[in-house]
Amino acid sequence: MLAAAVATIRSVALVIKPQNGEARALAEELVAFLRGRGLRVLLEPWLAAQLDPALESAPEAMRQADLCAVAGGDGTLIHAAALLDGAEVPIFGINAGGLLGFLTEVPRARALPLLDLALQGRCVIEPRMKLRVLLEREGAVLLDSEVVNDAILHRGALPQMVDLRTAIDGAPVCSFRADGVIVASPTGSTAYSLAANGPILYPTLDAVIVNPICPHTLTQRPLAVPTRCCTSIEVLAAGGEVQLSLDGRTSAQLRVGDRVQIERAPHRLLLVKNPELDFFRILREKLRWGER
Repeated sequence: MLAAAVATIRSVALVIKPQNGEARALAEELVAFLRGRGLRVLLEPWLAAQLDPALESAPEAMRQADLCAVAGGDGTLIHAAALLDGAEVPIFGINAGGLLGFLTEVPRARALPLLDLALQGRCVIEPRMKLRVLLEREGAVLLDSEVVNDAILHRGALPQMVDLRTAIDGAPVCSFRADGVIVASPTGSTAYSLAANGPILYPTLDAVIVNPICPHTLTQRPLAVPTRCCTSIEVLAAGGEVQLSLDGRTSAQLRVGDRVQIERAPHRLLLVKNPELDFFRILREKLRWGER
């Protein structure tokens, strides 16, 4: 799918990594670049206060933007997706101050030329699946959220395992003891799940990973299931705190009997692709494949 042409892009939201000098300098360049093309620029309130209080900073306005430019790392892009709150605004990710990101594909030196291509509709927009996470306790839904990378049930500070029961579309899979479990989207397969020996999924693959963290039995392995399925995880027992983390942020303390359900989210993440890069080159550079 091609990006909208410049004639139809009238507003651009800008999100940067806080306390990052390179991202701040890039933000100033981007604001001047976008204003020079007569485009409406929308910022987070804290950034508008630093750059120009006259710039618009209402969160609801950002969700109505035609494009969102992000300067930072993958975490900053995930933060931008949360700010958009389900609005399917294409995100143009610029890597500022770190190594090439899995999501922030555009290097700092190519930011303005490639952004200009995106504004002309000459970059591809790649839809990525997100996950919807529901936390149920005693029949009530306490949390309903969307994530880009993963939902993780894990033990707290005490080094004690958690007993969990998993089911797919209501069919029992197994009960196991582990430090926790990761349910990851294809995008999240290269995040925490990869560090926990999970498989790498192609970003647009129609699958979800269910990956136990340090299970008590070595026969408990990561499982890939179709995205049409609903994965259910219930806390059976815990010797200490059990936490639910969404995209790296602790979102809830869990109790025995709590059930977390994960399914395909109704909204998607839309990424503006760097036309000079592909997924396998990112893997080679990030994971140093082929090096001796």
